[in-house]
Amino acid sequence: MVSNEKNPTSSKSSSQRSPALLQREDWASHDQLWKGYFQGKDLGTNVTVLFYVTDEVGVGPRWHVHPYDEVFIVREGHALFTIGDKKMRAKAGDVLLGPANVPHKYHNLGPGILETTDIHLSDRWIQTDLEDPELSAA
Repeated sequence: MVSNEKNPTSSKSSSQRSPALLQREDWASHDQLWKGYFQGKDLGTNVTVLFYVTDEVGVGPRWHVHPYDEVFIVREGHALFTIGDKKMRAKAGDVLLGPANVPHKYHNLGPGILETTDIHLSDRWIQTDLEDPELSAA
């Protein structure tokens, strides 16, 4: 749901900031693929964005947790997300929520490339890597 009402608090804080620009070389770790990240603190905002891409089936971010919500946008390909005790298959165009303090991971189901944009609702990337219960049970 989108509201057209103005929020005086958010308008005020927005007007106190200056527009900012990060060049690709400031955040990208690959010269052609959408791969890399920037932290919100570098733009003066409370959102950190990760651009993830892999063409390897079965590969993806391992089991970890953040103290804030994370929104996943699948831009290309197919993935299996594990968020807490729920497993969800996602494809290009799907959007998922990883709630704060809920461990999660995902990997490329293939065939082909998996590309995601992962939005961290924090001005910085805070992550605790965890032992994966599925791997330790094997």
